[in-house]
Amino acid sequence: MKLNVGQRAPDFTLSSHLDKDVTLSDLRGKTVVMAFFPRAWTPVCSGQIPSYQVFLPKYTELDVQMLGLSIDHVPCLKAWAESLGGITYPLLSDFWPHGKVAKKYGVLRPEGFTERAIFIIDKEGVIRYIDIHNIDDEPSNDLLISELRKIIPEKFEKAELNKEEDDALPHGGIVMYCTRWCPDCRRARVWLKEKNIPYTEVDITTNLTAARQVRSWGDGYQITPTFDIDGTIILDFDEEALSRILLK
Repeated sequence: MKLNVGQRAPDFTLSSHLDKDVTLSDLRGKTVVMAFFPRAWTPVCSGQIPSYQVFLPKYTELDVQMLGLSIDHVPCLKAWAESLGGITYPLLSDFWPHGKVAKKYGVLRPEGFTERAIFIIDKEGVIRYIDIHNIDDEPSNDLLISELRKIIPEKFEKAELNKEEDDALPHGGIVMYCTRWCPDCRRARVWLKEKNIPYTEVDITTNLTAARQVRSWGDGYQITPTFDIDGTIILDFDEEALSRILLK
């Protein structure tokens, strides 16, 4: 079943990793972003889902309800969310009947998992935007915010999201942009400590300006850790590249 913009979004009730059931029609009056993702514990999904957490204060300010949906069961989603440093918006389990909601929205693949798909549903329950995304690419929050601006311009005016971000970025020295859950970030911290190298750490999950800057350096990808060493950018924990610059 293929859905189109302008149709009413099919209603559903699913369990979430937050131990609460979510019914779509109960969210009437809010703008809802539904992000279908293929599977927990996979690389692209493990970048996409935390990225919404980074932007969650802005979505909340806009009165937008974010929902993640996959065919994973609730215990799996709980463990994964914890491994990502904590996801506070609902991750919904379409596990059983298998993919029932995904089928309603036309995004269940023959392999048994969902497309990477974004639906924006307005406060009246009508679908206003659909993006069946390349399954191997992480959707952009900036593009999502741009689409939301078209649908709820009055919310943007109220929130003044068109102003520049207030978060300042450090300049000079060694700056490591990271996340709480990134294994390579942990390895980088250990390496820097062993080498007695002082550095400044910026958590991109709490600094939207930093998150956007990291994506800019990574050609749209959120690569962590990312190092800014007096203007020289190193993506990922590249020990050889870091040694060439820092251990001269």
